Amino acid sequence: MTMLETTIKYVDERLGAASLARKTLRKVFPDHWTFLLGEIALFSLVVLVFTGLFLTLFYTPDARLLTYQGAYTPLHGQQVSAAYNSVLRLSFEVRAGLIMRQTHHWAALVFVAAIVVHLCRIFFTGAFRRPRELNWLIGFVLLLLAMGEGFTGYSLPDDLLSGIGLRIAYSVVLAIPLIGTWVAFLLFGGEFPAPDIISRLFVFHVMLLPALLFALVGLHLAILVLQKHTQFPGPGRTERNVVGKRLWPEQTFKSVSLLLFTTAILAALGGLAQINPIWQYGPYEPFNVTSPAQPDWYIGWLDGALRLAGPWSFKIFGYTISEVIWPGVVFPGVAFGILALWPWVERRFSRDRAEHHLLDRPRDAPLRTALGMAGLWMFFVMFLEGGNDILGVLLDVSVEAITRALQVAFVVGPVLVGLATYAICRSLKTSRLHPARPSAGLALRRTHSGGYETVPLDPTLEGDGARPAATPEPAAPEAYR
Repeated sequence: MTMLETTIKYVDERLGAASLARKTLRKVFPDHWTFLLGEIALFSLVVLVFTGLFLTLFYTPDARLLTYQGAYTPLHGQQVSAAYNSVLRLSFEVRAGLIMRQTHHWAALVFVAAIVVHLCRIFFTGAFRRPRELNWLIGFVLLLLAMGEGFTGYSLPDDLLSGIGLRIAYSVVLAIPLIGTWVAFLLFGGEFPAPDIISRLFVFHVMLLPALLFALVGLHLAILVLQKHTQFPGPGRTERNVVGKRLWPEQTFKSVSLLLFTTAILAALGGLAQINPIWQYGPYEPFNVTSPAQPDWYIGWLDGALRLAGPWSFKIFGYTISEVIWPGVVFPGVAFGILALWPWVERRFSRDRAEHHLLDRPRDAPLRTALGMAGLWMFFVMFLEGGNDILGVLLDVSVEAITRALQVAFVVGPVLVGLATYAICRSLKTSRLHPARPSAGLALRRTHSGGYETVPLDPTLEGDGARPAATPEPAAPEAYR
């Protein structure tokens, strides 16, 4: 035996690793493009890790002031923080520093976006139902961690834009009744802008949040491997099997190709599409404000919620309830709380306690789809309000008029969107049409007797009518479990 064979035999005799590896490699994955959304999030995380390691070598997490004498001439002689100085040096003086920094930023945006779209796919298809409630909760926590990781990283350059975002976050934390001041001191290290905030953000960004993120990603994947994979209904697919591609070699080569493609796209964005040019914003000064100024998209909805809300503050038992608490604490708490507990909420009202391994099409659950679209509409309106100053410039309309219009859209829009979505889903469920498919509709076919009959162009619908239907073409061989 070679040394490799001897090592494999040694490990297998003691751990039984060969049988486990053989079983894992035979695991079947459904062959549908929507199942790649989670992989895009995972591969974006890989890019984040490698680019983040590079950036950590040159970043200085320090708020002490120094005089800038770097390569960016317009800032010569200005007082800037050591953190801001190190990011400028990384952008203009370190070889490949700017492309690595921009690739890291783009990867963060795609990472959170892929998680959001992945969760939407799970929600609208009912993949959260028993026995996958735990993985739904893990995915939800991963979304919160990804948003926190993005916000802390976005705030590390200590430029004017990120400083304003931190000031807003400080105000939201202060608005928490009773414990707000204590939590703000714990997170920020004192009254804003506290000198310890940069070093604390750095610890959160490179140590605490990544450790939690990696642990939950590993647990999420472990549960995915242990449980049977969900799949869309189709020929030969039941609640007791999975039809698709085996992990080795088909799914492995597909995943590796997606990894390379995702990395290439993120690297191209990092090299060609400018993002977060902190030298244009300048260093953070508490008395300055940038306009127009918007945070990254996954935090933009919270900024928009603060702009939408009115000045509703009052006192109770001597404590002031800030107007910031409604859009900054109460609404996110209620919205995300309902989202986290949705598997149990739906089970309570539907009384469906059975295990589900076949997915629903969104049309098959009109109420769930309508509620989901109504919720997405509310977040979309808040996101638009987060850029009301930019919309005002583009549309030549006052910011106040845009805010009033979006306030109406926030209240009335979810009802209209929900009702329209419910009606469309009920209609599609009844007609069983697939308007998004090129083959949707009916066709005329010649019968053996010389007459004609109508048949659906979608082979999955054949045999539904009273007229005989043609036998569909045999499908390509697939793997079964």
